[in-house]
Amino acid sequence: MSQSIDPQAREAVAVFDTAESLQTAIDELESSGFNRAELSLLASEPAIDEKLDHIYSKTTDLEDDPKALRTAYISAETIGDAEGALIAGPLYIAATTAAGIMIATGGPIAATVAAIMVAGGGGAAIGTFLAALMDKHHADYLQQQLDHGGLILWVRTRDQDHEKRALEILGKHSGHDVHIHGIPDHKS
Repeated sequence: MSQSIDPQAREAVAVFDTAESLQTAIDELESSGFNRAELSLLASEPAIDEKLDHIYSKTTDLEDDPKALRTAYISAETIGDAEGALIAGPLYIAATTAAGIMIATGGPIAATVAAIMVAGGGGAAIGTFLAALMDKHHADYLQQQLDHGGLILWVRTRDQDHEKRALEILGKHSGHDVHIHGIPDHKS
């Protein structure tokens, strides 16, 4: 399947040297009317290597590459929600299971409460470990791209005013190599 550039569809692109400057640019884009669905980031290094059949040396080599694999932007709040679920889920399951077992066996209230607390604590510990793994995965993802020259952000634009605003915001927040390009038409 070949790809051509759709002359109607365009996007702004910028490279950021820190996760903080990327995040502040995204925050302002969202508060300026850009939808989260219009934002995308470079996919993980292993995913790109698999798709492109080679290891890339610089992220900037991929900013205008129509084959560069992208991923949707996921906000810090969403990551925090997922971490909360990872901690609360095992806690709830373990505590509920312990309560059910103690009640089914007719255990005394004090022993039931103690079993719930121990099981809930164990479940929370498992959840905390899983949340830490998720944090490490996200940090590794960012660091791999920073090690290759920066974090690429693509912003789909609707019209010239949208393009102008995107370029202004990306540049304002220390984005470099800020420009507009056509979006590949994946239907061709």
